[in-house]
Amino acid sequence: MLELVLANLRVRPFRTLLSIVGVALGVVLVVLFTGLARGMSNDMAKRAANWKAEIVFTRAGAMTYDSSNAPVPTAYADRLLEIEGVESTIPVIRYIAPSPTGRWGIMQLDGLDWEPFARMNEMQIVEGRAPTGENEVILDERRMIEDNVKVGDKIELLGRDFTIAGVFSPPSGSRIKMPLATMQNILEVKDKCTYILVKIKDGEDADAVAARINSELPGNKVNLTRDLIIDAQERIPALNTFLRVMVGLGAFVSTIFVLLSLYTTITERRKEIGILKSLGASKGFIVSAIEGEAFAVGVLGVIFGLFAAFSASLLIGYFFDLVFEFSLGWVLTAVAIAIGGSLVGALYPAWKASAIDPVEVMVNE
Repeated sequence: MLELVLANLRVRPFRTLLSIVGVALGVVLVVLFTGLARGMSNDMAKRAANWKAEIVFTRAGAMTYDSSNAPVPTAYADRLLEIEGVESTIPVIRYIAPSPTGRWGIMQLDGLDWEPFARMNEMQIVEGRAPTGENEVILDERRMIEDNVKVGDKIELLGRDFTIAGVFSPPSGSRIKMPLATMQNILEVKDKCTYILVKIKDGEDADAVAARINSELPGNKVNLTRDLIIDAQERIPALNTFLRVMVGLGAFVSTIFVLLSLYTTITERRKEIGILKSLGASKGFIVSAIEGEAFAVGVLGVIFGLFAAFSASLLIGYFFDLVFEFSLGWVLTAVAIAIGGSLVGALYPAWKASAIDPVEVMVNE
């Protein structure tokens, strides 16, 4: 059986190659795009949680990656300081917008008072200075490289021009930060913020302080910073839909390519199949042979697709500085839909082949 399957594949090498490429394309769709989605979202989450503050005080629904609201009154910053165990607080507005033309994904901006934020989170200006004017911002080092800008250059944000006053390190939260008052004025949310970072006193237990905050300021949401890095699929509501679409598209591509290729092949091999059946080959044997070809195409497509996906991720990461994070679960899913799609795509051609009448074939051909 194996020799027959391999011989059938070698007889039409170009068509076999096209089938393998089609299956590989399905694998690339799943592996590459899910890896990119997970990598980008996890990178954003890690930066968002790269704070020395132990507690994030906010409102339910304020810290999702599909919203840019500021529902928390900044007056809570002073009220939090009155709670036992709290050392300092920093109000922050986070604004989410589509990336500028030519960039992938979303753009995130932070509005905050730099000096207290830097002291709390042990950050520093590595070039230039902190923003002091209303039209000044600071960027992290990676954003400076990506945008190919330098200190003193202009950058357009929120419909107006800002001057890059300095560069900060390490990356934390958004890659662009502006004064809190400026962000409040632009968004017309006076005395409001998205969340408040809470630094607790040395020796205090974060869980205990969080419990006190919940008790004294009920109706809000208190997050421990250590809990912010969670699964990407939970952080971004649309991500699950995106991943399901990629899986479905990958399965569809694999199935269609194999179906069309084998259906055409069966049409051209009617004589050979008729001879096999006249020699005693059963319907099960014919179906097994066709499915064997599909399985071989699926395995070769998986190997080629995984190689292409991982190679592409290295090239894209090098040239565009995007982050990929592959998971074993999605890789196994890609393998399953590639091989499964190949086998399913071969079912109809296999059935057609098994139903060929050897007498009719021998008479007509």
